[in-house]
Amino acid sequence: MAADYYDADTENGDHIADPSEDALYMLLQDLDQPDNTFVTINPADDSDWYASVSLLADGSYEVERRDPSHHQHEHTTETDISAIAQDLTIWLAGRDHPGRPTSRS
Repeated sequence: MAADYYDADTENGDHIADPSEDALYMLLQDLDQPDNTFVTINPADDSDWYASVSLLADGSYEVERRDPSHHQHEHTTETDISAIAQDLTIWLAGRDHPGRPTSRS
């Protein structure tokens, strides 16, 4: 199934279209050294933003979020995969997705 908004892919080939917070958590939980060390999240369209999470040798996670159209580039190190999944879900919801319905106040 094709993604409407974004795709998450792991180093070992796992792929989820439009993953939920729980699905992101599961992808992060499955990361291990040395064969499955990262998850990348890319837009389903031609947008130029992305996010990635890499498992470091010490068991922590390097999180990178980049959105050039909003002048954002964040790089952090985290240890709580639940917090990472939640933060990514919130960040992903703020990305531009052509054709996505918008709410008006």
